[in-house]
Amino acid sequence: MINIKDYLNQKIRPEPLAFLRIGFGLLMFFSVIRFYYNGWIESIYIEPFMHFKYYGFEWVKSLGQYNYLLFIICGVSSLFVALGYKYRFSIIVFFISFTYIELIDKTTYLNHYYFISVISFLFIFLPLNAKYSLDNYLNKKAFLLVPKWNIDAIKLFVFIVYFYAGLAKINSDWLLQAAPLSLWLTSNYDLPILGDLFQKSWVHYFFSWGGMLYDLLIPFFLIIHRTRIFAFVLVILFHVMTAILFPIGMFPYIMILFATIFFSSNQFQKIFKAFESIKFLKSRDIWYQEYNSKFQKINVLIISILLFVQILFPFRNLMYSGELFWNEEGYRFSWRVMLIEKMGYTTFRVIDSQSDKRILVENSNFLTDFQIKQMSFQPDMILEYAHFLGDYYKKRGFIEPKVFVDSYVTLNGRESQRFIDNNVNLLEEKESFKKKNWIIPLKDEIKGI
Repeated sequence: MINIKDYLNQKIRPEPLAFLRIGFGLLMFFSVIRFYYNGWIESIYIEPFMHFKYYGFEWVKSLGQYNYLLFIICGVSSLFVALGYKYRFSIIVFFISFTYIELIDKTTYLNHYYFISVISFLFIFLPLNAKYSLDNYLNKKAFLLVPKWNIDAIKLFVFIVYFYAGLAKINSDWLLQAAPLSLWLTSNYDLPILGDLFQKSWVHYFFSWGGMLYDLLIPFFLIIHRTRIFAFVLVILFHVMTAILFPIGMFPYIMILFATIFFSSNQFQKIFKAFESIKFLKSRDIWYQEYNSKFQKINVLIISILLFVQILFPFRNLMYSGELFWNEEGYRFSWRVMLIEKMGYTTFRVIDSQSDKRILVENSNFLTDFQIKQMSFQPDMILEYAHFLGDYYKKRGFIEPKVFVDSYVTLNGRESQRFIDNNVNLLEEKESFKKKNWIIPLKDEIKGI
C-alpha cells in the first residue's frame, strides 16, 4: 500500500498529454469532416428505413436531419479539445456525441470507433489541458507537473489493444492458413510492383506471422527506451501499409498518434519549444504550478475499473461454446482486429399462422446494401431484423406472424454452409446474453485463443 501511494504521488511533465490532446482533437475533427464529405451522415444515419441496435441501447434513435447538428456538435467539441478550450466540458460533449452516433446503428461497428469512445471517456478524468491549452491562457494558470499515472494509464490501454490483437491472431486460420489475409492480399493485384508479390503464398504467411508478432511485441518495444525509436518507425511503416492495403479509415493514424505516448517528456519539450512563439503557448502572465486534483481518488478508482474491464471483457467469449469467428458471441469489443472474412446470403420468409399467407421478403425494401451485407452473417442482426419484419407485417394484417430464415455463410474462404436453423421461428427467440442455439455450428474447428 505504501508503494502504491508513492507511485500515485510521482510527478511528470505534461507535454505528452498536451501533444496527444492536440493530435487526437485534430484527427477527430478531420474524421467528422470526412463523414460529411463522403455523404455518410445521410447514407448511414438518415436514409435507412431501420437501424440495428446494440443490446441494451435500443433507446438510442436516429435524429433524422438533426444528425447533422449532432455531427456539428461532435466536430466543434473535438476542435475545442485540440485547442484545450474549456477542456473538461468539451471532452465530455465529444464523448457523448461521438458515442451516441456510434450507438445509432451497430452496422458501422469498427474497433477504432470503440477505441475512440473508450479513450475519450478516459480523457475526461485526465488533465490533458495542463499545459499548452487555451484554458491556460484564459485562466492564467498552467501546470509544470502532473501525476505520472495519468500517462501510464494511457500507455496501459494502448498496450492492451495491441497485445490482445496479437493474442487473437494466435489461431489456426491466421497462422496455418494465412486466412483471411491471403484473400485480401491477392485482391490487391493492381498495385504497382507489390500487386504481383501479393499473389505469392509465402507473402501471405509472412504478413500473417509478421502481423501477429508485431501486435504482440510492439508494446514491449515501445516501453523499452533502447528500442523505442526503432519500434515507432515500425509503427509508422506497419500502419501506413495497412492504410494503403485495407479500407479501415482513421485507425492507422490513430494508432500512430497514440504510440507517441511512450516517448519521454523531454522529447515533447523539444517539439513544443519550436511553437512557443504562439502567444497562448508561452505567456509571462501564466502562473505555473504543480497539478493537484481534489478528485484524484475518484479518478484513480474510475480509471482502474475501466482498465480492469478492458483486461477481462475480451475473454467473455469463453462463456459460450462453439466457434467464436462463426457465431460471434463475445466477438465485438475484444480487440480482435481483421481476423475474419465472412460473406452471407440470407433470405426471410414471413408466414401468417392463421391464413397461411406467405411472403418472401425483399431485403432491399427495408435495408441499405451495406446493412444487407453486414446483417447476412451476424446472428444478432439477423434476429433483430426478423423481429422488425414480424412487427412490420403484424401492423399490415398478419394475425400471428412467424419469421423463418434461410441463411448460408462462408468464413475465411471455406465452402458456404447453412448458418441459421431454418425450422426455428425467430420471433420466439429473444436477444440476450444467453447462447444462441439456433445458430448451426461450423463444420470445422479453428484452434486458438
